[in-house]
Amino acid sequence: MPRQPSAQNLVDQPRLFPASRRGWLTWAGTSAMASLLPGCGGSSTASPTLTTTIAWGRKEIREAMQSSKMRAASVALLHNDHIVWQEAFGALDANATTPATPDTRFNVGSVSKVLAALAIMVLVDRRLVQLDAPVVAYLPQFAMLSPGYRDITVRHLLSHASGLPGTYLHNMFAFAPLPGYAAEVEAAMANVHLKHAPGAMAVYCNDGFTLIERIVLAVTGQTYPAFVQSALLNPLGMARSGYTLQPLPPGSFAPGSISDAPQGQEFVMGYATGGLCTTPGDMMKLAAMLIQGGEHDGQRIVSKTSVAEMGRIQNQGMHPSLTPDWQSGLGWDSARHPGLNAVGVLAWQKSGGTMFYSSDFCVLPQAGMAVMITGNAASFKPGPIAEGIALRALQETGQLRVLPPRVSTAAPAMATASSSAVDALLGIYGNYSAPIKAVSPDRQQVDLWSWNPKLQDWKNLSTGLRLRSDGWWWSDAQPGTHYRWEQSEGRRYLLAREAATAGHYWITVPIGQQMPPAPGPLAAPWTARLDSTWLLTNEAPTSIPLAIGVGASRLRELPELPGYLFWDESQFLLPLSADRAGMTVQVPLNAGRDLVELVVQTRDKEEWLHAAGWIYRRQA
Repeated sequence: MPRQPSAQNLVDQPRLFPASRRGWLTWAGTSAMASLLPGCGGSSTASPTLTTTIAWGRKEIREAMQSSKMRAASVALLHNDHIVWQEAFGALDANATTPATPDTRFNVGSVSKVLAALAIMVLVDRRLVQLDAPVVAYLPQFAMLSPGYRDITVRHLLSHASGLPGTYLHNMFAFAPLPGYAAEVEAAMANVHLKHAPGAMAVYCNDGFTLIERIVLAVTGQTYPAFVQSALLNPLGMARSGYTLQPLPPGSFAPGSISDAPQGQEFVMGYATGGLCTTPGDMMKLAAMLIQGGEHDGQRIVSKTSVAEMGRIQNQGMHPSLTPDWQSGLGWDSARHPGLNAVGVLAWQKSGGTMFYSSDFCVLPQAGMAVMITGNAASFKPGPIAEGIALRALQETGQLRVLPPRVSTAAPAMATASSSAVDALLGIYGNYSAPIKAVSPDRQQVDLWSWNPKLQDWKNLSTGLRLRSDGWWWSDAQPGTHYRWEQSEGRRYLLAREAATAGHYWITVPIGQQMPPAPGPLAAPWTARLDSTWLLTNEAPTSIPLAIGVGASRLRELPELPGYLFWDESQFLLPLSADRAGMTVQVPLNAGRDLVELVVQTRDKEEWLHAAGWIYRRQA
């Protein structure tokens, strides 16, 4: 599902056709896409002053289409209230008989969250919602097993700080509309715990935005898609934008592919978290309104104060040492895009992905500029291209003197760590997708290994790491990524750092939390379930995860971490009772997202397992 942020994932090595929840949720689709269809379709508008930027952008998009095997892509660039570049690339079918045009629609995944935040800010302006009011003030029926749920505020939902588990999976993506998703998510929260106290940290969370749909319905009487249509899309003239409520005409959208075969329309049932279907040109109308402080053609859409609040940093004071490069807003991944912030330019940015699409949306409010790129491949990485276009446009318009120099990647001098300090770093580090093992051959060097589900074993992540004078651990053999360990609130975290694609700044992300020894051995009911395979039973026949091969998950215990349940080759859980196992990691930003709580139910003397909305039957 939608991804955040737009930095490279430093751990996951997903399968081409994931056979489990871990695989498809990590990848948000399949990476085996159709071959490149060269050339561009539709129209293009160029400003004479931005010809260099546009030429660079075209080259990068075409190269990305080839490397990701993407059939179609689309881009728009706004400067001084005018779209100076709008162009579509590729075609909509395998035979290249239907070229993509600037009017071709794409699902933009989590870019939809910007609309969700805007919808709430409109309601704040109308005095129907308060950002810091508890969610239960609007949804009195909302409940969870953890008493702290009463402390979740609307702001927490919009800033990923709610503590909700992550992503409810049941019937989220399908080839046909499946109504009722948001109501089902709200009801399902009554049977799970929080993964952290509300407001304690910001961990990417789709479920929080799904609850926004329920709040909009409660205070307006309108469904979320209807309210966004009337309050935002219609006033802005975004005629080619909306939610996947019914089939679009053939040829009006760019379809995704499985094994080189174009598929039908992708329907995303989480409208607020990832359901917007739009064009880059339409998104420039939204961007222009934000740049103008909430006005469009002289009409006030949302207050200037509300636009500014969306762009205000929300995660200050939440594990600041672990996420120094990411300063999120309301709906925005970055209220200060790190690459543009590094050159002194304010930018708000949001990335998004679905099973078949990847997108990036960036607004530079003070520079009067915005860019949107989207394409129909989950493996497409539009963020670095959007950043590069923005930097070059700033230079061509005289707002940036020169492109920034690359950071130095020369290894600093060696430092010495005590043997006891190295010993403290070793062990297993948990996250949402692939645990990491830290070992040392000599109590000076550290080697990192990541769990590989396909191999059913540990795979080298980085070996030969040694402490350097800058406080990071570098490997001479694998110098691209550096690592560091930090303590926060009694937990030890593993952080990774890389030079971002643009090369002029570092990106640091926490990638795992050290797992303490289990409180004791697994009890008999859970021991009896070890080394079992569970088959997914409750997805609709039109489910996209079923179409790409999701169907089975495994429950086991890793020898390196006894006493923990290892679910779906990805997450560690601890039993809470004979029939419930709970979440164990609290990692900010992205590595702690999409956690599950396992609940075993017995029907006719047969056990069924519930996990994040999916129901499994034990394989005989």
